[in-house]
Amino acid sequence: MGFNCGIVGLPNVGKSTLFNALTKTAAADAANYPFCTIEPNTGRVAVPDPRLDAIAGLANSAEVLPTFLEFVDIAGLVRGAASGEGLGNQFLANIREVDAIAHVLRCFEDTDITHVEETVDPVRDAATVETELMLADLDSLERRMTALTKKTRGGDKQAAADLALMEKIFACLSDNRPARACEGLDEAEQARLPQLQLLTSKPVLYVCNVGEAEAATGNALSQAVAEMAAAEGAAHVVVSAAIEAEIATLSDEDAAEFLSELGLTEAGLDRMIRAGYGLLDLLTFFTAGPKETRAWTVRRDARAPEAAGVIHTDFQRGFIRAETVAYADYIEHGGEAGAKDAGKLRIEGADYPVKDGDIFHFRFNV
Repeated sequence: MGFNCGIVGLPNVGKSTLFNALTKTAAADAANYPFCTIEPNTGRVAVPDPRLDAIAGLANSAEVLPTFLEFVDIAGLVRGAASGEGLGNQFLANIREVDAIAHVLRCFEDTDITHVEETVDPVRDAATVETELMLADLDSLERRMTALTKKTRGGDKQAAADLALMEKIFACLSDNRPARACEGLDEAEQARLPQLQLLTSKPVLYVCNVGEAEAATGNALSQAVAEMAAAEGAAHVVVSAAIEAEIATLSDEDAAEFLSELGLTEAGLDRMIRAGYGLLDLLTFFTAGPKETRAWTVRRDARAPEAAGVIHTDFQRGFIRAETVAYADYIEHGGEAGAKDAGKLRIEGADYPVKDGDIFHFRFNV
């Protein structure tokens, strides 16, 4: 089960530099000119989670395996992308394939790095990208609504339901509001919305790229983004792409010392990864034993058989029960045996909703 987050933004805001640091590769060319990223680059990154090592230590595991999140570096967008300007058509096609959007905004001044709008204004830049996505969604909906209208005349009930939903979203977009902010949708329509693959229905994380000296505190530009994000109910993080690029070349020990000198307790990318993970409404469960301790990812509303299926489809198909220990109980009682002796090991059935930090042993029969 893969989950991915598309890194988007205007040209020269630091997207590819952040992507390179995320993946610790030079797969994306971070050159100082627009459209240096021609094809989307994809990289899997480990999700930082200190619980993993704590569990592995108690389980005496030979191997420790984190869970992963996928980031996609997508070509820079410019004003007019919805009409095909720049690499607009390719940008829009690529972003349609991701689960969430990490929108990188330039929050630093540097006369050596050009800005396509000539001045630095991250709130304006965010509005530029959002406008292009809304225009693309309006165009997509208009074409689909025409086709659905013909189907509804033939008595197609699903077509009628989809048409009603699209008309609501079209009105919302026409009022300059993204699909994710559309109000008045019932439960069935909310469930149906992701299937329409609208660009503005995807959750957004604003990534404020600041200068090195402002990585710990942010600045007036990143504060403006924070206020915008709060008003939208969106998330934001502050990072310095320059710092993250340097950290990516250092050993863990040297990176920790470098961060400490800057007044930082962790890399900005760790916060970005965790924020992306939360943006997708994901949670982590674990399996632990002498061979390995491993973190796994599921949607927050997943039930026990679905979690079992992440490990292997046979586990889900033949699911019998899940032996479960909460992370806090596992740590408090020194591992699985201690938790079991303390009565903290539970037997859960197919209706059990997975909780973040659960440590599972699945029983199945196929």
